[in-house]
Amino acid sequence: MEASPSPQSASLRNGSFSRLLSNSGQTLSLALVLIVLFIFFSLTTDAFMTQPNLINIMRQVSFTGITAVGAAMVLLIGGIDLSIGSVLAFTGVIAAKVIIEAGMPPLVGIFAGIGAGMFVGLVNGLIITRLQIPALITTLGTLTIVRGVSFTLTSGLPVFGFPKEPFLGFEKGVQAVGKGYIGGIPVPVILMIIVFILGGIFLYRTYFGRYIYAIGGNAETSRLSGIKVERMQLLVYMLAGLLTGVAGMIVMGRVNSGQPSIGVGFELEVITAVVLGGVSIAGGSGSLFGVILGVFIMGVLSNGLIILNVSEYNQMVVRGLVLLIAVGIDQLRIRARRT
Repeated sequence: MEASPSPQSASLRNGSFSRLLSNSGQTLSLALVLIVLFIFFSLTTDAFMTQPNLINIMRQVSFTGITAVGAAMVLLIGGIDLSIGSVLAFTGVIAAKVIIEAGMPPLVGIFAGIGAGMFVGLVNGLIITRLQIPALITTLGTLTIVRGVSFTLTSGLPVFGFPKEPFLGFEKGVQAVGKGYIGGIPVPVILMIIVFILGGIFLYRTYFGRYIYAIGGNAETSRLSGIKVERMQLLVYMLAGLLTGVAGMIVMGRVNSGQPSIGVGFELEVITAVVLGGVSIAGGSGSLFGVILGVFIMGVLSNGLIILNVSEYNQMVVRGLVLLIAVGIDQLRIRARRT
């Protein structure tokens, strides 16, 4: 799949890794925002800086963080995926039905759920690359289709009744994926850390990662340089679907069922965190470390507002404002690069 060396590909040899540290000023700003949020919520409520709540924050941001890695790659190639929330629900439904109704081992159901997410990513990628339908329209369509399929498969009802026997050594069974601990660390947090490490290696230590940045910067130039642009786009959408499937397994474990209605609006939360973390909606710019900070900023903000008893409606207003501010800052950066 890798192209033969060319002037363009040679220039990418160390380029993508340098981007990891190139936006140090922006990364510092995000870190300061996160610190300010911690200080503010610590001073305004006694419940925020407690060990149970901090663990809760880590657990809450885990599935957002895992999904954000895939969403970041999609944005880096100049695409977008609005089907994330529906895929989150769909993967949980598929896994639950395989385990509960088909009577298959939990591990088979989990792989089926993750595979279902990867399949939706494949469909998104094929429609975008083969039919040349814009990613915004494609994923908006699959958002509705996949949600409809989830409701059809379940008649709108949760799929519950997981077996009680231990799963991979965990006494809680399938719930351990969302609620278990290893050495005092929540399983979802461990999975998030693993995904971020693997995502970093993929983006900054392989040609595939360099190609992703190159395609986002200029798809036509990348194509002329020998990069298989359509194949890379297909790969990225499949990876995004796979990671959403992993997040779906965590959510399924947390709620102990396959919920067809879960994840509504989740795509906006993920995209907000990614853009806030510095990944440009125009593609080709941003770092995974910034995404980590963006995810934690959104998680801390949401948790703090809940503790302060801010209504869900007002929280929606805040999330919308954060998205607008993040996109506005991104547009200013794009204009600054052009001048």
